[in-house]
Amino acid sequence: MSPNSEWAAGEAARRRTFAVISHPDAGKSTLTEALALHAQAITEAGAVHGKSGRRGVASDWMEMEKARGISVTSAVLQFAHHGCVLNLLDTPGHADFSEDTYRVLAAVDCAVMLIDAAKGLEEQTRKLFDVCRHRGIPVITFINKWDRPGREALELLDEIEREFRLKPTPITWPIGDAGYLRGLIDVREPGRMLRYTRSPGGAHEAVEETVPADQAAQEEGADWGKALEELDLLRVDGAVHDQETFLTGRSTPVFFGAAVSNIGVRLLLDAVVDLAPAPGPRELAGGGSRPVDAAFSGLVFKVQANMDPAHRDRIAFMRVCSGIFERGMTVTRAASGKPFATKYAHSVFGQDRSMVDIAYPGDVVGLVNAAALRVGDTLYADQAAVFPPMPTFAPEHFAVVRPVDISRSKQFRRGIAQLDEEGVVQVLVSDLRGDQAPVLAAVGPMQFDVVSARMAGEFSAAVRLESLPYHLARATDTAGADALNRSRLVKGEALTRLRDKAQLALFPDRWQANSFQREFPDAHLAHLIAAHDQVP
Repeated sequence: MSPNSEWAAGEAARRRTFAVISHPDAGKSTLTEALALHAQAITEAGAVHGKSGRRGVASDWMEMEKARGISVTSAVLQFAHHGCVLNLLDTPGHADFSEDTYRVLAAVDCAVMLIDAAKGLEEQTRKLFDVCRHRGIPVITFINKWDRPGREALELLDEIEREFRLKPTPITWPIGDAGYLRGLIDVREPGRMLRYTRSPGGAHEAVEETVPADQAAQEEGADWGKALEELDLLRVDGAVHDQETFLTGRSTPVFFGAAVSNIGVRLLLDAVVDLAPAPGPRELAGGGSRPVDAAFSGLVFKVQANMDPAHRDRIAFMRVCSGIFERGMTVTRAASGKPFATKYAHSVFGQDRSMVDIAYPGDVVGLVNAAALRVGDTLYADQAAVFPPMPTFAPEHFAVVRPVDISRSKQFRRGIAQLDEEGVVQVLVSDLRGDQAPVLAAVGPMQFDVVSARMAGEFSAAVRLESLPYHLARATDTAGADALNRSRLVKGEALTRLRDKAQLALFPDRWQANSFQREFPDAHLAHLIAAHDQVP
């Protein structure tokens, strides 16, 4: 093994690259801030739904995110903790932006699944967990909002085991029911209680006090006794953490707390260091895998424009998969076989950035003004590598987009092309509609709101949208597209996806699609990849 290979392997062992996943409003962005606060990467945590005048979360930089209190884009935060480098990829929780979240999950080695103590498992959480299982990503669970009324702890664990076929193994356990949190027990040190005093507004770390077991029994009485009894029941049931079953997706370590109050967050952060896997070999598209000590390779999982409005730049987010990345190195873009120079490389913390000269497996590098790069691209040095392609999901909402001011046509075309490259929406075109009236295809309607806001704010090209009566897309070919466009019996339209020139057939519903298939039995019509197709 060469010195560089040993260096890459050693640095990779110190990396933890993970994402926080949840249903909307479970507290994901708040937890992201709390983790960064406990790692001393920031000095004060914001609140997603803060009062007027309070700062917003560092990972939410887009004006729409700040206004609505939701995460629309994926943010990348890097910070150190206990000798490790943590790369935290914050993702959109809203289902309308799930395609962006799924792409981010291709770049992580572990996920923190956030569950609302009152609501338990919710629809988007289920979908995201299924993707994690499909990709072999181990999951750590954090049951949030225990400072508010909610369900029984044992009931929540039972739901996880029943629905996910995943053994929950608590690492921390609450003293007191949801809404009446008295403290936590670290099951690895059961002879004490951790009591918390939250800071005003939750802007700083909660004060953590260690209380001996005899004092806890005296002061907390029945709540302390109940917590110990529940832990005994769990031990009898075999709910004890096992690293092998965790890494193979058969169990999940569970933590309780309240992110907004910074309660229990330190223990979760420590667990990411202690339990989450370091970067390992990465599967290749043609079979086999690329080890972390091989020559440099990286995966572009996200493209984002205008994070810095003053410079109107474009960043391709690349996860380093193997070897050592050095700024200025020339690599090969696998899709074209052409060289690509990495002169401008940044480390990104929310909207803030700094130049990065070197990065290791697990790190995320922002390649600035990388106009040639697209989502899913593989970059490599020396030995060739191609990672599996990113999935493209079946859109269910369609709208024609036009510029409000025709004199802004140039800005309109540039903005639509940029949003298509980022994967904000899919852009569909046809000779009949022309380039001034493309069709936008989205997984959820809120994606159209993002397009409208960004076109007006970033590209100075306000747009108007006209909904189309289609809710189903199928893959077809040139012959199938011609057949659909000349059919008089079926309501539908054939368009070309701009990013990859794929032919898509759009229908109002499955009955119209079936009617078309009966009218033209030889026409090619195939299902597109959808979110639920990503799992067995």
